[in-house]
Amino acid sequence: MSSADSLQVLPAGAGYGIVVGIGGVFAALMLGITYLQNRYTLYSTEQSEEFNTASRSVKPGLIAAGIVSSWTWSATLLTSSTFAYSYGIGGPLWYGVMGTLQILLFALIAIKIKSKAPGAHTFPEIVMARHGKIAHATYLFNGLATNMLVGACLVLGGSQVVAALSGMNVYAACYLIPLVVAAYVIAGGLRSTFIADYVHTVILFVAIFVFGFTMYSTSDIVGSPSRFYDLIQDASAKMPIAGNYEGSYLTFKSINGLVFAIDLLVAGFSTVWLDQAYWQRAIASRSETSIKAYLFGGMAWLGIPFGFATIMGLGCAALTSSPSFPTYPLPLSAAQNGAGLSSPATAIALLGKGGAALMLLLLFMAVTSSTSAELIAVSSLLTFDIYKLYFRPNATSSELVRVSHISIVIYATVLASFCAILNAVNVNLTWILTVLGVIVGGASIPVGLILLWKRMSTAAAIFSPWIGLAFGLVAWFVTTSKRSGEISVLATGDAINAVAGNVTSWLGGALVAVILTFAFPHKFSSDDPAYIARANKINGVAVTPPQQEQRPGSTEKDIETAHPLPEKPSLHSPARSSTLSGNEPSAPVEPETVVPTGNPIVDFLEATQIQPIDPVLAKRGTRIAIIFNAVYICIAIILFPMAFFGSEYVFSRQAFTGWVVVSFLWVWFSSVICIVWPLWESRGALWEIGRGAWKDLGGRERG
Repeated sequence: MSSADSLQVLPAGAGYGIVVGIGGVFAALMLGITYLQNRYTLYSTEQSEEFNTASRSVKPGLIAAGIVSSWTWSATLLTSSTFAYSYGIGGPLWYGVMGTLQILLFALIAIKIKSKAPGAHTFPEIVMARHGKIAHATYLFNGLATNMLVGACLVLGGSQVVAALSGMNVYAACYLIPLVVAAYVIAGGLRSTFIADYVHTVILFVAIFVFGFTMYSTSDIVGSPSRFYDLIQDASAKMPIAGNYEGSYLTFKSINGLVFAIDLLVAGFSTVWLDQAYWQRAIASRSETSIKAYLFGGMAWLGIPFGFATIMGLGCAALTSSPSFPTYPLPLSAAQNGAGLSSPATAIALLGKGGAALMLLLLFMAVTSSTSAELIAVSSLLTFDIYKLYFRPNATSSELVRVSHISIVIYATVLASFCAILNAVNVNLTWILTVLGVIVGGASIPVGLILLWKRMSTAAAIFSPWIGLAFGLVAWFVTTSKRSGEISVLATGDAINAVAGNVTSWLGGALVAVILTFAFPHKFSSDDPAYIARANKINGVAVTPPQQEQRPGSTEKDIETAHPLPEKPSLHSPARSSTLSGNEPSAPVEPETVVPTGNPIVDFLEATQIQPIDPVLAKRGTRIAIIFNAVYICIAIILFPMAFFGSEYVFSRQAFTGWVVVSFLWVWFSSVICIVWPLWESRGALWEIGRGAWKDLGGRERG
C-alpha cells in the first residue's frame, strides 16, 4: 500500500509494540480473569458447555456490550468514516441505521432459538434438526464462508491501517493479530470473549470521547460545532462531492450514498444472520432476557458509527485545508480513502503522533474484540458440526474442548493466510464489505425463514442459497462488464456494480425459498434413532404449561424465574466444596455418554434436554421485537432519512449544531448501556469473586 506512505507518522516499533506488546498484556489479563472465574465460580472453561456457550447464563448487559463490541469492526470505525468523507453528513447515519437494523431483527431469531431450539450450540445444528444433513452442509458452508469474509474485514482492514500509520509489515500484522487473540480465547472460551468485549468497549468509548471533546471543544483548529460547520462549508466549495446536491457535505441528497446504503443493508443481513458469533450470543444469553439484550445492544451500537464517523469522517473533510493534515495541501487519494484512512488522517491532524497512536490502539481493540468472537464461533462450527456430528458423536466434554482449541489455531492460521493473499492482490477493506453480500447473501434470508416460517420446506432450505448465489454472481459480473468494460478488482468493487449482485443474490435467495416451499412442500423426516435423539436434544422437550399462569402485570422478577436452572450453590456450599476437591456429584448423570464434571450447572446443561422458554413469554417477546422493529424501520430507515433526501435540504448552522449534539449524546447513551449496565448487573458475582480471593489471601498470610 505505497500510496499510504504519506500517513506514516509512527515508527514500525510502535505498530509491533501495540500488536505484540499490548496484545500480549491483554492476553495475560484475560488469562488472569479466566483463572479467577475457574477458581471462584462454578463456571469452568475446561467443560465444553461453558467453553462454547458460557453455560447459557450471560446476563443482558454483558450480552449487549458483547454485541456492540463484536459488531464494532475495524470497518465500523474506518468504513463509516469513509462513508462520511465520501458522501457527506448522511453517511454516518446511513451506516448506523442499516447496521442496527440487522441486530434488532436478530432479536426475533434470538427468541426463536430460546423457544424452538434451546439445546442448539450452532445454527447449522438447528438446520440439521429440521432439514437433515444435506441442508446442514449447505448452511455450514455459508457460515464458514461468512466467518472467513468477516474475519478478513477485521484483520485485513486493521493490518493495512497499522502498516499505513507505523510502517509495520502488513503481512506480519495479518499473522500476529489473530494469533495473539487466539491465546486468550483458547484459555477462556466464550465467556472470556464477553469479558474481553467489555474491556475493549471501555477503551473504545474512552478513545471516542477523547476525539469528540478535542474536535468540539479543545482543538485550536476546530474547537466548536460552529467552526466545524464553517470548515465543512469550505470543503464543500473546494472539494464538492459528485452526486450530492450542490456538491455539499451537508445534505442527505447523495445518490451514491443511497446506493452504498443498500449495499450495507444486504451485507448486514449476511454478516449477522449467517455469522455464528451472533447466534452464539443468543445461545449464551438467558432465555428471559435475550430480547432485551439485542434491542438495547442494537440501539447502543448505533451510537458508534453515528457519533464516531460524524467526528472523524466529516472531520477529515473539514481538516483537509489545515497544515496539520498529513497529506496537506492535497486531499486523500482514492486509494487512501478506499483503505479506510480518513479517520486516521483526522486523528493525526487533531493530535499528531498521539492521535495516530490512539487510533492504532482503538483499531486494535476493535479488531481483537471482533476477531475473538469469530475465533470462538468458527471453533464451535468445526467442533459440533464436523467433529462431533461426523467423527465422534459420543465425544466427551473435555475432548470437545480440546478440539475447540485446535480449531481456534487452525482458523487463526487460515484467516491470516487468507488476508495475506487478499493484500497481495490489492484487495482492501471497502471491497470486501461491498461485495460480501454477493457471495453469501443468498442464504441470509432462508436461514432466518427456517426458524421464523413454519412452512419452510427442505427443498427450499437446500437449493435457495445456491440459486441466490448463482443469480448474484451473474448479475454482478454482467453489470460490471457492461458498465465498466472489464472484470477487475477495481471494477467489481464499484458500489453500483456490487449493489446489482448484492440485491440479486439476497432477493433471489428469499424469493426462491418462498417459491420452492409452495412448489415442493415436503419436509425432511428420519426414523434413525440417533438422528431423532439429536434433534430432540436440539429442539428441547415440549413445554408443560405451569400450574400458575402468567398473569398481566407480572414483574420482571416473575419472568426471570419462569424456567430457572438448578439452584446455584454458594461459594462455600457442599456442592461447591465437592467441585473444588475434585469429587463427582453423588447422582450419576444421564445420558451415558456424558461424563460427570462435578459442576452441577454444566452437568445439567450437557445431560438434560433444555426446555424451551415459556410460550407466554416467547409470544410476548416476539410481539415486542416485531413492534420495535416496525417502529424503527418506519422512523429510522424510511421517514427520517428519506425526508431529508427528498427535500434536498442543506443543513444550516443551527441544524448542524443540533445534529452534532445528538450524535455525541448518543455516544454517551451507548457508553451507559455498555459500561455501567454490565457492572451493575454483575455486582453479585464480582462480590463473590472478591470475597473468595480475599479469604484465600488471608489464609496465605496466616499460614
